Amino acid sequence: MKKDVGEVVDLVFETIKDALASGEQVKLSGFGTFTVKQKRPRRGRNPQTGGDITITARKVLSFKSSHIMRDNMNRK
Repeated sequence: MKKDVGEVVDLVFETIKDALASGEQVKLSGFGTFTVKQKRPRRGRNPQTGGDITITARKVLSFKSSHIMRDNMNRK
């Protein structure tokens, strides 16, 4: 039974990864929404040398929790 559950969980995570990789957002009802956002290139500073560097454009994973999740977390 544990093996079956593990396989289902792996399949769910693989499906989420595939959806995000193709640019889709993933909504999990009562939990939250995962999206991929594009970050623009920007100027930065090398902390070791103090010199200016360019931080390249990249994609980042973003998560926004649902109101249900936030309400559950803030309940006293």
